[in-house]
Amino acid sequence: MVGRRPSGRQFGLLWTAYAVSAYGSGLGFGALPLIAVLALHAGPAEVSALSAVGPAMGALIALPLAPWVEFRRKRPVMIAMDLTRFAVLATIPVAYFSGRLGFVQLLVVAAVIAAAKIAFNAAGGAYLKALVRPDGLLVANARFESTNWSSIAVGPPLGGAAIGLFGPVTTVVADAVSYLVSALCLTAMRGREEAPQPGGRSTARAGALLDGWRHIMGRPDLRALYLNNMLVSGLIMATEPLLAVLLLRQLGFPPWQYALAFAAPCVGGLIGSRLARRVVARHGRHRVLRTVGTLRAVWLIGLVFVRPGVVGLVTVMAVELAIIVNMSLYTPVLATYRLEHTPGHLVARTLTAWSIGQQASIAVLTALAGLLADVTGPRTALAVAGLLILATPLLLPTATHDAPRHAAEGGRPQVDR
Repeated sequence: MVGRRPSGRQFGLLWTAYAVSAYGSGLGFGALPLIAVLALHAGPAEVSALSAVGPAMGALIALPLAPWVEFRRKRPVMIAMDLTRFAVLATIPVAYFSGRLGFVQLLVVAAVIAAAKIAFNAAGGAYLKALVRPDGLLVANARFESTNWSSIAVGPPLGGAAIGLFGPVTTVVADAVSYLVSALCLTAMRGREEAPQPGGRSTARAGALLDGWRHIMGRPDLRALYLNNMLVSGLIMATEPLLAVLLLRQLGFPPWQYALAFAAPCVGGLIGSRLARRVVARHGRHRVLRTVGTLRAVWLIGLVFVRPGVVGLVTVMAVELAIIVNMSLYTPVLATYRLEHTPGHLVARTLTAWSIGQQASIAVLTALAGLLADVTGPRTALAVAGLLILATPLLLPTATHDAPRHAAEGGRPQVDR
């Protein structure tokens, strides 16, 4: 069975909380780089640093949080992370309107947001695994993926219009409020969550910080998926600040066209995520991970051919559409596989390790791309990223495994050909 549909008030509120914050983030898509460019007149190196240093600092902050999240009730952790993001984002409009907004503040905000996001996702993944039956995980993850892409499809055009009408910090306010509403939705959930048991192992020991990586690296299938995901995510996200400079500064695209170039293709996210269950049922999970994982990587090189005007806008939209359709189909399958093959007492640490690796990769590759763009120009840096990503399918696993039949720790998994 590929999966039944998750239902119930608890899942509904969890999905609502995710949707509200996702749509808020959609409105604020790229808000910090846009503020840096439009309000602080930042150049390519500074914009890339904002996209790289902030998440890197956030990953370092999140590292010691992993055991803390693992052995605490997950819903209060998620609420705390939502409130943290609300509070730190609220500082931006205050500083902007008082004339004190600076680049360092944007870096600090980016770091705190990144750390809170990692902790929230780790707690949310563990909570979802406990809330939803195993045969409903793929459908649940596909719903979250669909919501994510629909929020990006709707949010950036509205955000771009709001920035044009009301100023560059408008969408930051909307994003901050969305986290507050998300926290209220999570608070409305009923039912007592049992406190996790550490099982006699100290959560404060230094080794507990590395347990997530030990689990990932100890399994050839998860290790291959992890390394592949780090490089693909890093190379794709490294192009975002490069495109911001290329489109907004060098090619003269207005902000609303820049937002539209990324928003319209997100319709593909609805297509891919809704197909995930049926494609897995027809072709098998292993083939989906191999084939769709490869297809994610072949389109990025097309961004090198962006030109001014309508042709350039259509080029960006076509490339992004192809990437997003494949990513949105691949991601819920990967997320479900990762949850199925992670013991319950390691979920938060494993998801934290996964997120930290991804954020670190994004930070390093974005910084390198920014430095390369400063020397050679954004278009050359885009070409290098597009060529490098073509090699990433070599890291995909040659075999994956069926979900364990009993407890997460029990049973020998069977190879899924």
